[in-house]
Amino acid sequence: MSLISTNPANGQVIATHPGWDANRLQAALEQAGAAQQAWAALGFDTRADLLANAANLLRDRQAALAHLATAEMGKPLHEARGELQKCALICDYYSVHAEPFLDRETIPTDAGKSYVAYQPLGVVLGVMPWNFPFWQVLRFVAPALMGGNAVVLKHAPNVQQCAQAIETLLLDAGIPAGVFTNLPIDVALVEQVVAHPAVQAVAMTGSERTGRAVAALAGAHLKKVVLELGGSDPFVVLADADLELAVSRAVQSRYNNAGQACIAAKRFVLVPEIADAFVAALVARVAELRVGDPLLEGTQMGPMARADLRDELHRQVQATLDAGGKALLGCRPLEGPGYFYAPSVIDHAPAGCVARVDEIFGPVAVCIRARDEMDAIAIANETRFGLGASLWSRDYAHAEQLALKVQAGLTFVNGVVKSDPRLPFGGVKASGFGRELSFHGIREFCQAKTMWVRDGWSPGVERRRGDRRRGDRRITEQLTPS
Repeated sequence: MSLISTNPANGQVIATHPGWDANRLQAALEQAGAAQQAWAALGFDTRADLLANAANLLRDRQAALAHLATAEMGKPLHEARGELQKCALICDYYSVHAEPFLDRETIPTDAGKSYVAYQPLGVVLGVMPWNFPFWQVLRFVAPALMGGNAVVLKHAPNVQQCAQAIETLLLDAGIPAGVFTNLPIDVALVEQVVAHPAVQAVAMTGSERTGRAVAALAGAHLKKVVLELGGSDPFVVLADADLELAVSRAVQSRYNNAGQACIAAKRFVLVPEIADAFVAALVARVAELRVGDPLLEGTQMGPMARADLRDELHRQVQATLDAGGKALLGCRPLEGPGYFYAPSVIDHAPAGCVARVDEIFGPVAVCIRARDEMDAIAIANETRFGLGASLWSRDYAHAEQLALKVQAGLTFVNGVVKSDPRLPFGGVKASGFGRELSFHGIREFCQAKTMWVRDGWSPGVERRRGDRRRGDRRITEQLTPS
C-alpha cells in the first residue's frame, strides 16, 4: 500500500510514500506509550519551552512549509502562510496558558481537603483531514502535548508530506522521539491503533460519515473521542445589515480555501428587504475572483484538492439546479489541467434540495430567500448540522438575541466564523461533540481526577455538625463515607 501526493493544480504526482504494515505500526505504538510516560514526567516548564521552540521553527520555516501545503493540497500561498502563522500562535498560546488551565481546582468541603487534578490520558490518536494540513493537526497537538499526552497522527493520504514535515519540525524543536509520531497507514489499520492499550482517546476532524465510523470504533474499545465534523453554516443577512461589509465577508468566508472549510459560510439566508441587493453585489464580487495557479502570488482561489471532490461537488450542484435552484454564476468545472471549479452562486435554492440538506464543500454560495427574520432562523436551523453560524445586522443587540436561537456551536454577529485559540471550538448535532481550543480543549485530553484527603476528620463529628446545620443534614449524611 502506498500513499500518493498529487499536485491538484496540474494533476501530477509529487511523491509516493510507502505505507506501514501492522508490525511497523505496532512498534510505533509501543514506542509512543513508553515516550508518553517520560514526557508527562518532564513537567510543564520543560514541555512549554519545547512547544515554544516549535512555534519559532514554524515561523522560521514558514515559506517552505507554505509552499509544501500549496503544492500538496492547492490553497493559494498567502492562505498557506496565514495557516502557518496561526499554527505558531497556537503553540505559543498553550506554552503560556496550559499550566494555569490545568491548575488543581480546590473544592470546598466540610472537612479534609478536596480538589480536582488534571492528568494526561496517555496516547491520543488524531485522525485529521487534508484541507488545513498543518492547522488541523497543531490545533489538537499543542494542547494534547502540553497536557502530558503523546500523539499519533493518521493524516489524510494526500498530504503525507505535510504530515512528515510536522513530525520533523517537532523533533527539531527538541520534543523526544515517540511523543509525536506520524503514521503512514491505510484506514484498515486504524482499528489496530484504537485498540492499543496505550491509546486512550481519539481526536477526529472530518466528514460526518468518517466521524460516525470513528465514534463507533472508539465506542467499541471504550476510548474517549472528540469529533469536529462537517457543517452547513448559515450566513443570515437581516434587513438593516451593512451591505458592503456583509458581502465582502461573505466572499471571504465562502471562497477561502476554495470553499473547502467546515466553518465556511455555505447557506446565505436573506430576508426580503435586502435579498436582491445582496445577491447582485455577491455575484459582482465573486465574478472578480482571480482563479489560477496557487503558487502565483496574485491568485485568490486555487483548485479543489482532489478530482473526486470536484466530481462530488458538481453532482450536488446539478442536483440543486434540477430541484429548482437558479445558476447565477459558474456552476461548472473549469477546463484544463488540475481540479479547478468555477466560483459559483446559486439563488432561490428550494427547501429539501441537496444544497440545503447536505454539506457543500467547495466554492459554491447557495442563496435562500426567507419570508422574514423568524423564517430565516428556522432555515438556519433546518439542517442536521450545527457547527458555525453568523448573523449580520447594524442592530447588534437584536442580532445577538436572534443568534442565541441558532443551533450551532459557534455563532458570530457581524463577523466571519473562525477558530481562535481563546475560544472553545466545536459543534452540535451532526457536527460532532467535544471542544477544541481554550481551556475547554486542553481538558478534553486530560482526566479530571477527584482527590479527597481526610486529614484527621471524624465521620461521627461531621454527622453531628450536619444535624446542627439542619439545611445541610441530608447532604452531609449522604456524602459521609462508610
